[in-house]
Amino acid sequence: MKKFLPLIITGAFAVWILASLKLPPDAPGKLAVQEFGKLPLVAGGRFQPLDSFARNSLLQLRAKASANIEPWSDHPKILSASEWLLDTAFKPDVADDYPVFRVDHSELVSLLALPAKGEPVSSSGSRISGQLETRNSKPETVSDGKHYSWNQIKPKLADLRREAERANAVESARRTPFDQAVVKMWNARRIYESAQQMFGPAAAGELEKSTADYLARVDAGRAAYQAMNASQKYDEATLEWLSAQFDGPVILPGAHADEWQRVAELFVRGAPNSAPNYGLVAYSKIAAAYRTGDVSGFNRAVADYRGALADNFKPQLVKASRENYYNHFQPFYKAMVLYVVAFLLACAFWFNLSEWLRRTASWLIVLAFIIHTAGLLTRMWLEGRPPVTNLYSSAIFIGWGAVILGSVLERFYKDGIGSAVASAMAFITLVIAHNLSLGGDTMEMMRAVLDTNFWLATHVVVVTLGYASTFVAGFLAIVYLVRGIFTSTLSEATAKGLARMVYGIVCFATLFSFVGTVLGGIWADQSWGRFWGWDPKENGALLIVIWNATILHARWGGMIKEHGLMNMAIFGNIVTSFSWFGVNMLGIGLHSYGFTDAAFKWLSLFVASQVCLILLGLLPLNRWRSFRARRA
Repeated sequence: MKKFLPLIITGAFAVWILASLKLPPDAPGKLAVQEFGKLPLVAGGRFQPLDSFARNSLLQLRAKASANIEPWSDHPKILSASEWLLDTAFKPDVADDYPVFRVDHSELVSLLALPAKGEPVSSSGSRISGQLETRNSKPETVSDGKHYSWNQIKPKLADLRREAERANAVESARRTPFDQAVVKMWNARRIYESAQQMFGPAAAGELEKSTADYLARVDAGRAAYQAMNASQKYDEATLEWLSAQFDGPVILPGAHADEWQRVAELFVRGAPNSAPNYGLVAYSKIAAAYRTGDVSGFNRAVADYRGALADNFKPQLVKASRENYYNHFQPFYKAMVLYVVAFLLACAFWFNLSEWLRRTASWLIVLAFIIHTAGLLTRMWLEGRPPVTNLYSSAIFIGWGAVILGSVLERFYKDGIGSAVASAMAFITLVIAHNLSLGGDTMEMMRAVLDTNFWLATHVVVVTLGYASTFVAGFLAIVYLVRGIFTSTLSEATAKGLARMVYGIVCFATLFSFVGTVLGGIWADQSWGRFWGWDPKENGALLIVIWNATILHARWGGMIKEHGLMNMAIFGNIVTSFSWFGVNMLGIGLHSYGFTDAAFKWLSLFVASQVCLILLGLLPLNRWRSFRARRA
């Protein structure tokens, strides 16, 4: 029976994957929410479906791609991103009560006078205690202490603005956790208002009636703008409203693929008596049907608009539909599940030594790798770019490269170590990628200086493979130390095998790090007119080359043995993490992406953990459990 267990277990997970390949269609007689989510727009400089815009907005608001509108309940009600966008844009009076703003900082909770955990709130989400006005004074639930609605935040918007202006004036690297929370909440306000106002007068479902009011507000905003330029008194709220109209996504199609525009642009630049844009008319019909609960009217309006776009925007429709499918399939989440199971099985093999455990782990990693690769290729197709374009995609690619290296090691040594390292690194990097996705769109348009597929496919890919292989060597060394110190499973043969693995991977890492760094210098010469400028990112890449070369020379010169090799490989994790993340948060240099408090905390914890492991590796051999077992 054990002979067939790997096939049975892997087959069961494959069935789970295959069952999710076909997304369930919108139920008959129900709103075609999925079809609405496939409609294209332009945001972040690229075409994407409405569903992606809604997901990216929710990720920044509450760190999840769906909306839990009853977080206090034992049986919470979950809305998909598209459902949340429909309510936010077309039923704002309802959506304003949804607790979609996550607030974790206690000082910010106090600033906004938000209810604490366990405090009763009304149906509108407002605090009941004290003298606060509520639409319904009957207590229906209690606050979970983390999620709040727009109606709860709006009364203290002036205080939030004041603190945000103060915090924004502080250099990002010097902001306190409270400052970081304030800035994040102020940006969340902008994101929420953008989702509310993106459809302009069409959101009310009465286009002709709403257009007059909208046009009047636009004219008032233009007058305020002109008065500001003339140093005259003007209405700040009116000007701020007009500015917000130009900050949202581009939803209205023109005559050609490159002529999309925002609703406000249509009214500011268009002829006063011209016919309304057919996209605006379509969204007005969609809004009218949604607001009245007309299912057939809603579905027909969505289908008609897709048909109207089909003539001139078929590639955009196809791309939006494919990205919508990618969003719902969630390939990297499914790969994470498989990697965790494979890691547990590989670790179990070290203690049980049942061959079926090792083989099952290897097969599950192959299945996860196929899904991982499919997700990577899909992103490449959607972006029209090589696999690595930003920190998010670099995390995905480093994990992908680690799986290849670990699987090759497992193929030769068949001891579960390659599978354990491959699955652990893939899982960790995918978790890092998930947290990086909370910052917004992960497929945003490239900066002009980086907009070259050739160098993205050569320098970036090669140097990222150098990162991946250096990390693999470091994680193999961690396996050596953990098994050697805390267990008796590190036999002499296993120890020598691990030493050969680490040495070979370090050789591989040195080659790719060096070639990638040289290619980066050539790219810099073409982009900035100099091959090397001692930029922090350049220094970080050079440090990886120098450290890997130092390991090899120390080993060749006989200055280190197995234990020294492992400690130096673990320190390589620190060097690589600094080059990968640390230099981006220094706030200086051409490669700086800005200080991030959360990333700095986790980076510091990771470095501290590696230092602790190195200190453990310096323990005398008579303190190593495996060494004592071998001597006995």
